[in-house]
Amino acid sequence: MSKVPILTDKAPKPLPGMYSQAIVANGFVYCSGAVPMDPETNRIIDGDIQAHTHQCIKNLSAILDAAGSSIDHVVKVNVFLADMGDFARMNEVYMTYWGAVKPCRTCVAVKTLPLNTDVEIECTAIQVAKQKL
Repeated sequence: MSKVPILTDKAPKPLPGMYSQAIVANGFVYCSGAVPMDPETNRIIDGDIQAHTHQCIKNLSAILDAAGSSIDHVVKVNVFLADMGDFARMNEVYMTYWGAVKPCRTCVAVKTLPLNTDVEIECTAIQVAKQKL
């Protein structure tokens, strides 16, 4: 079995030598956690938990697209919140994505997220096409 790293400039760059934006292996796309960072400025976008949730999913969408998949083919999502008090507002945005059949999901509160942001989202999807080179 091979594993193929995914890298797109349409999502924030991974830290060099530490991790990949995603790995394609055995017909699945395993995405690293996405924070609400603008890929052009490499800064967390302004806004609240809802704006941040949109940006996380936008970043994941770009990575999935580069890997030959999409949000509609995601089978598992992990959401990390800095404050469980943001759960309902995050869900208002979250529910607008992922297609008609929502993926399995875990949502947990954690002590601290990278860059002190309020949300990070990672996912696993089915690869439906060859990755874009």
